[in-house]
Amino acid sequence: MNRILFAIAIAVGLSLGYVDSRPGWDDTGITAGLLFIVAAALGALAPERPWLWALCIGGWIPVFGILARSNYGSVMAIAFAFAGAYGGMLLRRVFMPAGLH
Repeated sequence: MNRILFAIAIAVGLSLGYVDSRPGWDDTGITAGLLFIVAAALGALAPERPWLWALCIGGWIPVFGILARSNYGSVMAIAFAFAGAYGGMLLRRVFMPAGLH
């Protein structure tokens, strides 16, 4: 299951990074929201490693941003991914009984 989720996280992260790096894309709010939502979903599905989901999803935006446009502000995208992943993990732990984790 984790391998499938890992592949999904990498694919979604690459896709978001690519779309965000396009010159015509100018909607940071949608990108940040998608980062948060996807990371939260993965954090809830596999709460053992929320840091991994955050880096797999949010790490590509700074890679594209820094390499293509020297945009070091794009590193902030990782914060949204971490918030989502740890938020999803927290929701899973709050709403799932201890024996069902």
